[in-house]
Amino acid sequence: MHSALIFSLVMSLVLTLVLEVGFFLFAGRLFTTGKRSKKDLLLVIMVNVLTNPVVVLSYWLSFYYTNWNLTLVKIPLEAFAVLVEWWYYRKYGEGFRRPFFFSLSANAFSFFTGLLIQGVF
Repeated sequence: MHSALIFSLVMSLVLTLVLEVGFFLFAGRLFTTGKRSKKDLLLVIMVNVLTNPVVVLSYWLSFYYTNWNLTLVKIPLEAFAVLVEWWYYRKYGEGFRRPFFFSLSANAFSFFTGLLIQGVF
């Protein structure tokens, strides 16, 4: 279990960083003032380093130690990530015009892309 968990944490974080940084660079213009600073890019990286491991570890712990419906577990975990990231983008971002919609859109993009990669769709 330990090596599978570590692999899952690392792969999930790497994939999330690639997808959400890519989202920031290519689609971020819709949610920013047009000026995407290096500080905002670093902020996107840091908030994902903060939230992704918590979400993935919480999901794994729910999987192994509860009988909860895992689809229902994902909803509050993803909502947690969106809200925490929104708070950081609003508080520390320089050019986020719509920090909540950026957080929601970036997380939805990475979540559904992850499902596509896993072959769920």
